[in-house]
Amino acid sequence: MREEFLNLEPEKTMEFFYDISQIPRGSGKEEEISKYLVEFAKDRNLFYKRDRFNNVLIKKPASKGRETHTGVVLQGHVDMVWEKNSDTNFDFESQPLDLYIDGDFIKAKGTTLGADNGIGVAMALAVLDSKDLDHPMIEAVFTVDEERGLTGALNFDGSLIEGKILINLDSEDDDEILTSCAGGIRINHHIELAREKNKELDKRQIFEIKITGLSGGHSGMDINKGRANANRLMGRLLYAIQDEMEANIISISGGSKDNAIPREAFCTLAVDRSENENFEIIIKEFQRAFHNEYRKADSGIQVTAKTAGEPTDVMMTTETTKQIIAMLLSVPNGVMSMSEDIEGMPVSSSNVGVVETTEDETVISIAARSSFSSKKEEIIAINKAISDQMGSSIEFTGDYPGWSYAETSPVRDLATNVYKKIFGEEPKIVAVHAGIECGIFGEKIPGLDMISIGPNIVDVHSPREKLSISSTQKTWKFLTGILKEVR
Repeated sequence: MREEFLNLEPEKTMEFFYDISQIPRGSGKEEEISKYLVEFAKDRNLFYKRDRFNNVLIKKPASKGRETHTGVVLQGHVDMVWEKNSDTNFDFESQPLDLYIDGDFIKAKGTTLGADNGIGVAMALAVLDSKDLDHPMIEAVFTVDEERGLTGALNFDGSLIEGKILINLDSEDDDEILTSCAGGIRINHHIELAREKNKELDKRQIFEIKITGLSGGHSGMDINKGRANANRLMGRLLYAIQDEMEANIISISGGSKDNAIPREAFCTLAVDRSENENFEIIIKEFQRAFHNEYRKADSGIQVTAKTAGEPTDVMMTTETTKQIIAMLLSVPNGVMSMSEDIEGMPVSSSNVGVVETTEDETVISIAARSSFSSKKEEIIAINKAISDQMGSSIEFTGDYPGWSYAETSPVRDLATNVYKKIFGEEPKIVAVHAGIECGIFGEKIPGLDMISIGPNIVDVHSPREKLSISSTQKTWKFLTGILKEVR
């Protein structure tokens, strides 16, 4: 199998990609790939440093005559997302990925491929291994645990870096130069539950309300597509019900990950039995309203309610019920500001991603993003103010910086000219409303001039993931063309 990859171009890149695909390297499981990188450096007499987090830095001197030119940092992450088909018998911790070639694509049988970001790592290794490439001083930074929260980059010692240009190799479209990304933070509101005994069980009807059929999506990449958020819709529906009749929440939930737009939300509600007909009317009204509001962006929304057996004798108090509903309606959700530099690109957003109820509390979890730290602070301040007014306790986790679009960027201009020279057309200058490691390195190393590039990868983080061979060849030409022109 390895021989097949040796017949592909660029040969060394494909060889290294295959080799690292034989090493288990899920997020938090990077020790073996870290050892591989150290051995790689030792075998080539290159300077290396491995930190206690398993990040690895490898340095290579400049080509002859390029010693005074600006040093370049090549950066990528070694961890991958482990996902497999339900009918695939595979142990990620002990088995190598089963790669195969399908036309122009490299795939893995029944599992994720790990081209995110294995192909970027392989390209950096190919540059380090080369004997005939023309390049300035190279510093290759291989980080861990990017997929779970960029913690490898957050813990990397930026003082080790000498270069003034960073090329991140974690993009997924070969005709784009990425120049900006969002930072983010996780916000959790904890609402302590007060419950009460229902002394008049015969006067209450229990309903299970479901809001389903939404498209969902990535809370960064898809936040500007006008899709509905199931948790927000549930807040609107519950407010209308509680405004018309006695209604108390028994439990409420929605969404599964704070960085995904929730597709479903559920609530078990105790309603005054005499209001059953009115209750059914409200459900139908909101089904029509949501369908009309989202007839193009989210046409599959379904709002349903069915009776749920005998009334329970314990439910949330009216005050707690109102508190939860008010929180769902008040916390920011969706795009909050747009870029003045890149058309159609959000600057800041907030996603009410998960609602969970335990015996003691309801937790509302939010993923907030912004490419400007000041805008992220605005979202934090809004949530703090809401928490103060509504009596939730609030916590903040997973804070990471954004990467703002630079008015002046010599490496962006250089890369644009190189792309036009090699491929005869203009590249797309883009931003992404999601977190990548450039934001962290830009904060650690002030003045660092950065871009991100990469080959076409389709369906990342799923067993359908595939890497274009021809696009990898194109990106290799682009990368080496940039390195040749840096001065």
